[in-house]
Amino acid sequence: MKVRIKFAKYGAMKFIGHLDMMRFFQKAMRRAGIDIRYSEGFSPHQIMSFAAPLGVGIESSGEYMDIEVLSMTSTEDMKQALNQVMVEGVDVLDVCVLPDNAKNAMASVAAASYRLKMKEGSFPIDDLNGKLQGFYGQEQIPYTKETKKSVVELDLKQGLYEIAADSDGSIRMLVNASSSGNIKPTMILEKLCEFAGVEVPNSAYQVTRLETYADLAKDGEGHKFVPLASVG
Repeated sequence: MKVRIKFAKYGAMKFIGHLDMMRFFQKAMRRAGIDIRYSEGFSPHQIMSFAAPLGVGIESSGEYMDIEVLSMTSTEDMKQALNQVMVEGVDVLDVCVLPDNAKNAMASVAAASYRLKMKEGSFPIDDLNGKLQGFYGQEQIPYTKETKKSVVELDLKQGLYEIAADSDGSIRMLVNASSSGNIKPTMILEKLCEFAGVEVPNSAYQVTRLETYADLAKDGEGHKFVPLASVG
C-alpha cells in the first residue's frame, strides 16, 4: 500500500537539513514498528520520498512524505505510533492511504503557501496592504538569479499566484513550487522591499511553509490547487 504522511517541522528542528530529516524518519519507522517496504538488491533501503525539501531555517505545517508498507492496521494507529517516537519540533498531522496509481508526492507538487513574519514588530513598510497591491499589480517582476554556473533572468510575477497582509502584519503568499518553476518566498520579499524602498535583513523574519499543493486543473482551466493530503 502507498501511504502519504503529513507532518509539521518547527522550533529547533527547522535547522535540521533534508538528508538528516530522511535519516530521522528512517529510524522513526523502525522504532514505531511500521511494516515499511524495502527496495530489493544488495543495499535495501526504505521506500520513502519527500514532496518538496524544506530549506534550513524554515518552519512548516505542511510537509509531506510518501512510503510503501506491506501491512498496517489503520492510518490512525500509524499516526499515533509515529508521534510516540517523534522528537520535539516534529509532529505527524495526518496519514492517508493512496490509490495504487497515485503519483508520488514530489511529482505532484505545484504550489506552496508561506507566511513571512517579523520576529520583532512588523515589516517597516508604510501602508503594507497598499504596497502589496501595487507590487502584485505590476505586469512583470524581473529577478536575476545567480548560480555557480549561470545567471538566469526570471519573471517572478508568473509564479506568484497570491500575496496579502494578515491582521498581525505578517505577509502570506502562494507561489509556484514545482520542479520546473520553483519560486522561493525570499525572492518575492527581496523584490517587495526593493519596490517599497526598505531593507529587511534575512535574520529579522521567520518563514513558515503553511501548505503544499497539487494542481488538479486540466489544460486551459487555470489553476485548481488542493493540499497534497487531498490528492489520491
